[in-house]
Amino acid sequence: MRHGKKFNHLGRTADHRHAMLANMAISLIMHKRITTTVAKAKALKVYVEPLITRCKDDSTNSRRVVFRYLQNKEALKELFGVVAEKVGDRPGGYTRIIKLGHRLGDGADIAFIELVDFDENMAKAPKAAKRTRRSRKKGTDAPAAEVAETAAEETKAE
Repeated sequence: MRHGKKFNHLGRTADHRHAMLANMAISLIMHKRITTTVAKAKALKVYVEPLITRCKDDSTNSRRVVFRYLQNKEALKELFGVVAEKVGDRPGGYTRIIKLGHRLGDGADIAFIELVDFDENMAKAPKAAKRTRRSRKKGTDAPAAEVAETAAEETKAE
């Protein structure tokens, strides 16, 4: 019986699946963003987030456990160096999946998977206050002539 053994096998044998997820995890750590199918991105998220959590504690045991999954010294240095520094205070949710649409060849759903703290475009920047073109008078609407006069005065002041 297979009770409680529900995860996406991705149409591969267990060895092929583990090798593919390890290669994708190395690419994600080295490049900070990769493009893949949505199903693979979801499987990779489950695979790589515990490794990133493990890298917060830089001990010999943690390095050995992560190296068992990745088998790549350069990725290990990047993970325990640059990535651990950025995610040190984050309690989880280290990756983000952004759906992009369908692939032309076979119609598969494509997505970005990226490390959250490394995306400069999506970083939280303070938003500038919006200026509206409405009248500053409270209450009833101002007549069109008064609105034109206030607009003319604003342009002269600038």
